[in-house]
Amino acid sequence: MKLEKLRVALDGPGGAGKSTVAKAVAAKTGLIYVDTGSLYRTVGLYMARHGIDAYDVEGIIAALPQVDIKLTYEDGKQCVSLCGEQIGDKIRTEEASYYASAVSKIPEVRAFLLDMQRSLGDAGGVIMDGRDIGTVIMPDAEIKVFMTATVEERARRRFREQQEKGIDVTFEDVLSSIIARDKQDSEREAAPLKAADDAIIFVNDGHTVETSAEHIIGLMQEYVAKNS
Repeated sequence: MKLEKLRVALDGPGGAGKSTVAKAVAAKTGLIYVDTGSLYRTVGLYMARHGIDAYDVEGIIAALPQVDIKLTYEDGKQCVSLCGEQIGDKIRTEEASYYASAVSKIPEVRAFLLDMQRSLGDAGGVIMDGRDIGTVIMPDAEIKVFMTATVEERARRRFREQQEKGIDVTFEDVLSSIIARDKQDSEREAAPLKAADDAIIFVNDGHTVETSAEHIIGLMQEYVAKNS
């Protein structure tokens, strides 16, 4: 099998750097990057905009038929549109993160997005990041990595991201948000956050984006060498 045909499942908690590292791996290998978390954030954004409480399960389920999400790729970058609007960084706020965690616990929301995610992985040549890629979305992926870091390190990373985007938030707010989301994601009944049984655990405290990406590319190269 060729390197550019592999399916890479990259799971882990919020703030582990999955999206940034996945983008770097894609850029270096030619894989298509699929950000599944953006789909849940987009569903959450729709609910927030329409005044539906994050824990109004019946209201969220009832609204799903009106949620029109489209994915396109421009210069290898995933772009998400919601009901015809390119939403960009509007899904990268703390509110969007809160809503994403809440709606992702609802089986009907997961089923709503499941076919879209699986179809993206079927052709191969993708790196997909999220919280249940190796366990639910691509359980037969050739490479499965569960990437994590200490909660303090993840909060520092997320805080820097928010600052760079000009978002007014405190470190304490980010830390408490990550702790709360970890709890929600790991305790939800539908596809809880956990490492696949055959996933490689990668604790990336002290790693840069570059060294994290190189670590994953190394795992890919090892797989190809063993299966050529």
